[in-house]
Amino acid sequence: MAAVAYVGGLRFNLTPSYALGIWRIMPLDREVVVGDLIFICPPPTASFAVARERGYLRPGLCPGWFSPLIKTIVAKEGQHVGVGRTIVIDGSPLPYSQIRQSDADGRVLIAHAGGFVPPGHLFLYSTFAGSYDSRYFGPIPAAGVLGLAQPVLTVTP
Repeated sequence: MAAVAYVGGLRFNLTPSYALGIWRIMPLDREVVVGDLIFICPPPTASFAVARERGYLRPGLCPGWFSPLIKTIVAKEGQHVGVGRTIVIDGSPLPYSQIRQSDADGRVLIAHAGGFVPPGHLFLYSTFAGSYDSRYFGPIPAAGVLGLAQPVLTVTP
């Protein structure tokens, strides 16, 4: 049954960045835009390996054996992301985007330095205060987009 759900694009979200429960990956027939809620595979980098070790993301079937992330696109290539106490995109503050110095277990978090989003990359975000998103890992390749994220049967924590 789990294999059928997986092939059908269903995924379980067990992290509080978005509602807990069953989500569907909806195929895209257009380019992604700012504001889209997406499923995306993180790149297989050392920083994401550390994130998995810390429990920020789970093992999964993306490259590097990472699970896909559910995040909202808040900036695309060419847009400027300022990082201070909060995130500012092209001069506009991003609500609820405070930068944390440490995670819930007291481990140091290092904020992304900011700058222009490079070609072929996306800056991702969740309003959940404890979200591990581009505030910390920076822009990631848009090539990892799996599709739009659609809740099917979820509960908000």
